[in-house]
Amino acid sequence: MSNQVIHRVQHVYELLQQAEVSKESIPPLTKQYPDLTIDEAYQVQLRMIDQKVQKGQKIVGKKIGLTSVAMQRLLGVDQPDYGHLLDSMEASNMGTIHLDELFQPKVEGEIAFVLNKDLTGPDVTVEDVLDATEYIAPALEIVDSRITDWNITLADTVADNASSGMFVIGDERYSVTDIDLPSIEMNLFKNGERINTGYGYDVLGHPAKCVAWLANKLTEYNVALKAGEVILSGALSAAIAAEKGDRFTAGFSHIGKVEVMFK
Repeated sequence: MSNQVIHRVQHVYELLQQAEVSKESIPPLTKQYPDLTIDEAYQVQLRMIDQKVQKGQKIVGKKIGLTSVAMQRLLGVDQPDYGHLLDSMEASNMGTIHLDELFQPKVEGEIAFVLNKDLTGPDVTVEDVLDATEYIAPALEIVDSRITDWNITLADTVADNASSGMFVIGDERYSVTDIDLPSIEMNLFKNGERINTGYGYDVLGHPAKCVAWLANKLTEYNVALKAGEVILSGALSAAIAAEKGDRFTAGFSHIGKVEVMFK
C-alpha cells in the first residue's frame, strides 16, 4: 500500500470519526477524494470497527446493502455492499430510539438470519446458508449517514459502515425449512399507515443468496460469518425517513412483525 493510499484512508477515517463525535454531518468523502476506491473504503470501515471493538464494543453481525437493482442503478454499481453490526447498535423490539443519537435516519424492513455455523467463502451457496441458519426473524434496519443529505456514492457509504445506524430484531423465531423465503411479503407502516410493500425475492431473488454473497465477499478481507451472528439480508422496499414521534412497524407474512418508536 502506497503512502498516498495510507494517508487517504487515515484522513477519511478521521473525517468520519470527527462527524461522529461532533454529531455534524460532513460533505461527501468522494468530493475531497474523487479517486477513493471501494477497497480503500472498506479499509476505512474495518479501521473504524476495529477501533470500536478495542474500546469494548462487540461485533454481533453484518448487514447487506444495495441488494435491489433499483438501488444499485441509483449508485451506478452492480453488486451489494456490507457493514458491521455492533451490540451498541441494537434497539429493543417495541422500544424507543432517540433521534439525537443519529444523523438522518431512515427505516427499512428486512429478514434477519441468525447463524448456528460459521460460513467461510469463497464458495458458499444458498443451500449452505440455509443449512447454517439457526432461525430467521423479522427485522428493521435504521440506516443512517454521516454524509450531508445522503449525497453518497458507493465509496462514501462503504466507508461509513454501509450507512449503518441501528437495528431491531423481532421476538418471533422461525426455521428456514418451514417457509419459502422469496415469497415472504413485508408491509412497512409509518404511524399506522402502510407506506410500501416488498417481497423476499426483491433482494437478489432470494434473501439467502444475499447472505451467500456476503460470506463470499468477506473472503477478500479474511473475514468469515460466525455462528451466533445476526445477518440483515437487505431491504425489501424503499427506506422511509424517520422523525420525532414516528412509529414504524414491519409486518411479514409467516414470520410476524417488528416495531420501534422514535423520540
